[in-house]
Amino acid sequence: MADTSAPLVLIVDDELAQLTLLRHNLVAAGFRVATAQDGEEAVLAVSEQGPDVVLLDWMLPRLSGLEACRQIKATPEGRATAVIMVSARSEERDRVRGLDTGADDYITKPYSVAELVARVRANLRRVRPVSAGQVLEHGGIRLDAEAHRVSRDGKALHLGPTEFRLLAALMERPGKVWTREALLDRVWGREVYIDTRTVDVHVGRLRKALCAAGGADPIRTVRGAGYALG
Repeated sequence: MADTSAPLVLIVDDELAQLTLLRHNLVAAGFRVATAQDGEEAVLAVSEQGPDVVLLDWMLPRLSGLEACRQIKATPEGRATAVIMVSARSEERDRVRGLDTGADDYITKPYSVAELVARVRANLRRVRPVSAGQVLEHGGIRLDAEAHRVSRDGKALHLGPTEFRLLAALMERPGKVWTREALLDRVWGREVYIDTRTVDVHVGRLRKALCAAGGADPIRTVRGAGYALG
């Protein structure tokens, strides 16, 4: 079972058997999974849930996968999401059309589940590099996800697990203003119900740890909005 802070994959497919198969395999691979069965539901789900990756079938009721992709990529949440178009259309012109609508990747049916999971992981390396074990650096802060180490200006810092995940989220998108609700979803998981004031408490702890060895506070508070790094 995927943990509550694992990357979230949205599967959009109107074939229940295919949707169930993909959900089972992605959960087994350690992902959280959400589902939608038509294009309109997919656009709404991206807006409300902010998935890391969307597996978007081309042929959908109510709104085609192409149009859903256009609408998703027109939103701030969608631009930060990797969309993988899934289609039986294998001609070059169809691939080009799918990518031109804003899709980040294109996979044709039939495909192996192993390949699809590999494509999901490859796209995650771009939109959520910490999940792929990459080292992040910003403003003298270095976060090594694989070794679970953080340093600032070469000096090791000691962070609790929650503060580590919070810093990872902020460092993946420097300058992005995160609402408290968005940080709750990313760091604690959508299934965990806690007060948004909890975010303020852990941001305070993170600030204290980052400034323990001196230096300016790198976390910016945006009044009425949330927090940003830098």
